[in-house]
Amino acid sequence: MIQEEEYKERRERFAKELKKGSVAVLFSAEPKVRSHDTEYPYRQNSNFSYMCGFKEDKATLVFVKESRETKVYLFVYKKDKKEELWSGKRLGVAGAKERFDVDDVFEQSELSAKLKEFLASKENLYYDFNLDYSKVKLLKRYAKDVASFHNGALIIEEMRLIKSPAEIALIKKAVAITKQAHHQAMKKVLKCYYEYELQAEIEYVFRKNGAQSDAYTSIVAAGNNANTLHYIDNRAQIGVKELILIDAGCEYNCYASDITRTISSSGEFTTAQAAVYSLVLSVEKEIISMIKPGVLKSDLQKRSEELLCRGLVHLGILKGNVKKLLRKKVHKKYFPHGIGHWMGMDVHDQAPYKDRKGKEIPLQEGMVLTVEPAIYIDAEDKNVPKRYRGIGIRIEDDILVTRNGYENLSEDIKKELKDVESFSSRRCL
Repeated sequence: MIQEEEYKERRERFAKELKKGSVAVLFSAEPKVRSHDTEYPYRQNSNFSYMCGFKEDKATLVFVKESRETKVYLFVYKKDKKEELWSGKRLGVAGAKERFDVDDVFEQSELSAKLKEFLASKENLYYDFNLDYSKVKLLKRYAKDVASFHNGALIIEEMRLIKSPAEIALIKKAVAITKQAHHQAMKKVLKCYYEYELQAEIEYVFRKNGAQSDAYTSIVAAGNNANTLHYIDNRAQIGVKELILIDAGCEYNCYASDITRTISSSGEFTTAQAAVYSLVLSVEKEIISMIKPGVLKSDLQKRSEELLCRGLVHLGILKGNVKKLLRKKVHKKYFPHGIGHWMGMDVHDQAPYKDRKGKEIPLQEGMVLTVEPAIYIDAEDKNVPKRYRGIGIRIEDDILVTRNGYENLSEDIKKELKDVESFSSRRCL
C-alpha cells in the first residue's frame, strides 16, 4: 500500500512546479450512469488518486501558492446518515482530517466560496484541460484576475513516469493475480466452447484474488477474431484447432497489469500456427533483452519491425527485399501497432513519451512498459498462403526498467510453445 508520506511528497513535488501566485485544482472522478438510475462501479480519477489516494467521489484537491509556500486543501462530501444508508459510509471532514496530511479539509459544498477566495488576485490557474466543461466553467467564474491558464495534468503525468517501490509492488501484485488467471484459461481451454466461458474463468480469478476490477475489457478472441485488435465481444463459439488470443489483466488498488497470451483450442498448435508463434516469441525476447536505461522506445519499435518483416519474408507471407518492404511499410499490414506502451495506474499510462522540449524521453530506472509484438493475418487475405490465413498472434509482457537492465514482471506466465501446449493439454476440471 502507498502511505500518506508518499502522497505528501508527491504533493510537494507538484507544488514546486507551480508558478508563484497560483491555484491548482484537481477533481475526483464523476460517477458514470450505466442505465437510468444504475451506475458503473466507481473508479477514481488516476491523477487525483495519485496525488492523495482518496477513493470517494465529490471531492476536490486545491493547491494555493503565494510565493514559496503552498497550502493544500481537500474538499470532501459531507457525512449524511440518510445518504449513507443507501450508498455507504463517507469519511467526512473529521475523518479526512485524521487520515490526510493537508493544511485543511472542508465540505465540498464550500468549494465555490473558497475558490473565489483562493483565486482573488492570482495570476495562474492550473487544471486538467480535459475537464468536463461544467467544472471549467466553475473555475473560470472566479478566475477574473488570472492571466495564464496551465494544464496541471501534464505535470502529474510526467511525475507518474517513474514508479516508486510501493507502486511497483502494487503492479507486481496485479501481475501475480493475472498470472493465475491466464494459467486458469490455459488449463480450462479444452473444456470451454465459447469465448465468454474463458473470459469468465479469467475474471473469476481476478475477483477471487482481491483485484477490484479488470484493468480493461478482456479480449478473448478465437480464430479470425484475433485479427480485430480491440475485439471485446467475446461471444463467438471456439472452433476446432483455432488459436485464441487472450489479452487480459487485472487492476489492483488502482494499478494495472496488461498481459497477452495466445493458446490453442485443441491444446496443440498446427505447423503453420507454431511457425508464426515462434517468430512472434523470438521477436519479443530480443526486444525485451534490449531494455535498459538510456534506450529509446523508438529504437525498440524500429528493431521489432525489422525482425518481424524479415520473419514474414522467411515464412513466405511477404515477398521481396526486406529493406524495401520496410521503407514502403508493407509489413505494417500485419503489425500495425506499437511495440508497447507505458503502464501504471492506467493500462495505457497517461504519461508523456516526449519531454517539454519535444524530445523523446529515453528509458529510465523505475519506468514500466509493455512489450507486445504481434502478427495479424486476416482469413480473407488471399495474398498469403492459405495455411496462414486467419492466424492472429500477440505475446505481451510487463517490463520494469532497472538500474542496469530490466525485470520481466510477468516472466512466470507460460509462453514457451511447449509449455503452453503442455499446460493446455491438462484436462483440468
